[in-house]
Amino acid sequence: MFKMSITNTIHFRNVKGDIFGGLTAAVIALPMALTFGVASGAGASSGLWGAILIGFFAALFGGTPTLISEPTGPMTVVMTSVIASLTAANPEQGLAMAFTVVMLAGLFQILFGVFKLGKYVTLMPYTVISGFMSGIGVILIILQIAPFLGQASPKGGVVGTVQNIPNLITNINSTTSLETLLAVITVGILFFYPRKLKKYMPPQLLALIVGSLIAVFLFGDADIRRIGEISVGLPSLQVPTFTAAQLRTMFVDALVLAMLGCIDALLTSLVADSLTRTEHDSNKELIGQGLGNLVSGLFGGIAGAGATMGTVVNIQTGGRTAVSGLTRALVLLVVVLGLSQYLQGIPLAVLAGIALKVGIDIVDWGFLKRAHKISVKAALIMYGVIGLTVFVDLIVAVGVGVFVANILTIERLSNHRADKVKAVTYDDEEIDLKPEEKQLLEEANGRVLLFYLSGPMIFGVAKAISREHNLINDYQALVLDLSEVPILGVTSSLALENAIQEAVEKGRHVFLVGVSGQAESRLRKLGVMDIVSPDHIMSDRITALKEAVMSVEPYKIEHPS
Repeated sequence: MFKMSITNTIHFRNVKGDIFGGLTAAVIALPMALTFGVASGAGASSGLWGAILIGFFAALFGGTPTLISEPTGPMTVVMTSVIASLTAANPEQGLAMAFTVVMLAGLFQILFGVFKLGKYVTLMPYTVISGFMSGIGVILIILQIAPFLGQASPKGGVVGTVQNIPNLITNINSTTSLETLLAVITVGILFFYPRKLKKYMPPQLLALIVGSLIAVFLFGDADIRRIGEISVGLPSLQVPTFTAAQLRTMFVDALVLAMLGCIDALLTSLVADSLTRTEHDSNKELIGQGLGNLVSGLFGGIAGAGATMGTVVNIQTGGRTAVSGLTRALVLLVVVLGLSQYLQGIPLAVLAGIALKVGIDIVDWGFLKRAHKISVKAALIMYGVIGLTVFVDLIVAVGVGVFVANILTIERLSNHRADKVKAVTYDDEEIDLKPEEKQLLEEANGRVLLFYLSGPMIFGVAKAISREHNLINDYQALVLDLSEVPILGVTSSLALENAIQEAVEKGRHVFLVGVSGQAESRLRKLGVMDIVSPDHIMSDRITALKEAVMSVEPYKIEHPS
């Protein structure tokens, strides 16, 4: 029975460090929450409440004490797609349905944690993860083109934006050019902000303040697009909303959000582990993330996950327990309830500049530049995943990428393991034979076949087993050595069964050597052990070779004793 516990992540032995870490993380979270809320299409309020609720409940019930959870770039990209598709299909209830998708995603994450699937979430090839994240970064960059140029985003998402780039450029006027200038100033601050000053003020907050002040004092008379009204007070409860026509789409969207959130959070948890030299509880973390997203959706917040930037800053400024995450959430709550009227005049172009920089940072530039040098196949997988992510679908990209990468991995492993399958009747330099074993094979004069297998026998090795066995037909005794086989797959077991059955049917003697553990259990369940005479099942290869040599006809003829 699963028991929820929060006592192992919250203590008050590091209060000063946790409070300072939480305050610093809150300062970073404010501009990012506004940016992602607006970018998603749900509004600044949804971004703020998502940051508060996800951050609070994930810290309270999660398994990574120092993790800071909030709306992130990857989650916002998916959220943008969900809101756009659902509101296009159902303008009246689309946004409510999008919040329902967030709730469903939270439920999926809770189930992943309850069924202890956390350790499997990040078991994906790096080429797929890199391509997926880079694709998300590209999407986020493309989606900021219109607001960066001071215009509303065109319909059709990424494809629609790319197709309308000429129109967006043509429609630039005196007002939109001012917004573009604000966006350029924002990006400039973010790129050229001195690293040594980051510990005093995050560049995102400085860019937000500078951009807003320029808009107020220099462009006060211009009709610049701004955040607008942010509701003061607690958010209203969102009733889960479904329609039969969109139900399947909503479940798929929720699963994508849940999986992406799990990957995002657990990868960030690994970063936190490396910085704090601790080890997180991945299953508990998924439950915390799920509760955070569930509550966020219930109160009109967008989806979120573990945020690398906030987590690293939290740790670097002293945060060590979940108190830091709770402090951050409470600070943001005070800001929303008491200072929201001061946030309404922030220009959308400034937020677009911040989001653009986030997109650039998400792209895995380091691996992009080196992938082709490491492996051409790996590079092609990564580029393929990027293309599918940007222009087709996120879940298709991951599915295709994982499938292709696994097929190539299985091929490599199978080829490697196939080299460990040897069938010989005479001395072979590739098999480490003792002098006595070599002498016995020579004495048998090709009538004893030594079949040697080494290492895990996965299904891709079955073909090699059949091939090696079929190469040699003229023998009278088969010695099958499995003493160095820790794992025997079903397909390989069946291939061995065929070889043994064929030998028995042709009246040949079969000896099994060193069968133990999982390999023995597998062969017994398949009934293979029953085919071989019990006195021919041995633990020592030399003894088996001696018995095999004694059993072959040439030996009996030449030594009639």
